[in-house]
Amino acid sequence: MKKKFLAMALTGLLSMSLLAGCGSSDSANNSQDSTSSKYEKIDTDLKVGMSTDSGTIDDRSFNQSAWEAIVGTVENCKYLQPSGQTDADYLETIGNLYDAGYKFIVAPGYKFERAINVAQAKYPDAKFVILDGSPVNEAGQVDIAQNTVAIHYVEQEGGFIAGVAAAVEMKEGDFGFIGGMEIPSVKRFNYGFQQGIKYANENLGTNISLKEENIVYQGSFGDKAGGQQVAAQMYDRGVKVIFTAAGGTGMGVITEAKSRATNGEKVYVIGVDVDQYADGVYNQDTNESVILTSAMKFVDQSTIAMIKAEVNDEFPGGQELVFQVSNDGIGIPNENPNLSEETMTTVDTVIESIKNGDITILAENDGSLIG
Repeated sequence: MKKKFLAMALTGLLSMSLLAGCGSSDSANNSQDSTSSKYEKIDTDLKVGMSTDSGTIDDRSFNQSAWEAIVGTVENCKYLQPSGQTDADYLETIGNLYDAGYKFIVAPGYKFERAINVAQAKYPDAKFVILDGSPVNEAGQVDIAQNTVAIHYVEQEGGFIAGVAAAVEMKEGDFGFIGGMEIPSVKRFNYGFQQGIKYANENLGTNISLKEENIVYQGSFGDKAGGQQVAAQMYDRGVKVIFTAAGGTGMGVITEAKSRATNGEKVYVIGVDVDQYADGVYNQDTNESVILTSAMKFVDQSTIAMIKAEVNDEFPGGQELVFQVSNDGIGIPNENPNLSEETMTTVDTVIESIKNGDITILAENDGSLIG
């Protein structure tokens, strides 16, 4: 099937009010798991299900962001975590959600690509949203049915903006990058980050280094101890800022930075997917955090957009939707307590240059990038 790309305006979705989460009582893992939502309830009886892959629902990143959006938007919702990590495991979980009446199913992650391809045909009266991936058939071809939407994010733009912000704020020093699995989306974060640093060094008067030894793919999205170990090694080598795109593994990076900050070291982390400032708070009295900023994919807003589209009979089935800087689907938090006003002014100018097409950011390594 021919791919279709749609740039969706998210401006109206980015100002959500504070309301409670799912009220459904048919699962113990509903609203009680996500007690603080910042979203507007939709008056609908739509039942929304979500399956995780190998990650957990409380990864403080991709899965949690999607789930909290669902919880804060609809009354009837449920998530399940597969018993394993095979396509059969994913299909079983999707089937269990479907059998329980959850016929609008969100699947965060590229690991669902083959499972969703099967499910969209097996359950034609259901709707599927795959985040960070597209259904792939047995021939390895993208095949998006009319009951499925595939959502992609331009991660390199988020990495670029975060790299510029961190470089301008720190002005000089060594940076590092810790990814989870070496998959395309994580690599795009890395490549954008490198280009952002390079842009700042060449155009904004900074002197930041990013050495090859300080770019590491840890190999997992759920190894907190492993993330902490790699971060400790980098900080011991003099790295001052680590950008982590590693899900639960990244929480280990944040833990290491918090421990060092408590002891007086000036080290920082750049969060990913969501605003991780609260995760990095090491002084409750002053609300000081090791999170310099976060490279955000507005996973929550794109999830809500699809739910609203379904409720309004406007579900864009059969399409691939791209969320990027130009439609406010990628960026950094509006509030960054560790970034100065001057830094933010510079970042805003850079964002406008990206929107205007004056800055081009590579999604792949052209030979000039590391890793």
